[in-house]
Amino acid sequence: MKTVIDKKIYNTETATLIAEWDNGRGNRDFRACEEALYKTKKGQYFICGEGGALTSYATSCGSNSSCGSSRTWLVTQEEARRWCENHEIAADIIAANFEIEEG
Repeated sequence: MKTVIDKKIYNTETATLIAEWDNGRGNRDFRACEEALYKTKKGQYFICGEGGALTSYATSCGSNSSCGSSRTWLVTQEEARRWCENHEIAADIIAANFEIEEG
């Protein structure tokens, strides 16, 4: 998938997939949500996500109705690391992609 943000193309086919997350609901559930974190060759992180009508991805589709949608947005390295932690991505994936220290 290709997306243009601020006159730059972000392509999931050429970027490195770091991690994927979904909330475990089936595709027919209006609360289904999934996201993927990517890093470009130039070091920019971005998230591609999609969700149903009862998620943060909901958009108005007329007459008091909501529809699911998708979007892509840029995140900083710190936001990308926090996204991994908040979505309980495996520690080895986080350690391989971000500077972290042992507690």
